[in-house]
Amino acid sequence: MDKIEVTSMSSRGQVVIPQDIREQLGFKEGEKFVVIGADDTVVLKRISMPSFKDFDKLLQKTQKFAKNKGITKTDVEAAMKKARR
Repeated sequence: MDKIEVTSMSSRGQVVIPQDIREQLGFKEGEKFVVIGADDTVVLKRISMPSFKDFDKLLQKTQKFAKNKGITKTDVEAAMKKARR
């Protein structure tokens, strides 16, 4: 079952995630989050590194997409040079 806890914000904008929830979700000190805000709602999404297996799947999808779109190595290199300017 989902846990509901109450917390507050400090004068520096810091919000504590209650210990029970941190433990339940396996949050560790130093973890990074994406913060999304809309109206009166704030959502925290933990940022995690993909596993090598997930990375391989993503790489395969990207290669297939590029091949289907006719994107060449030269196209990618040109785009990278342009982005670095």
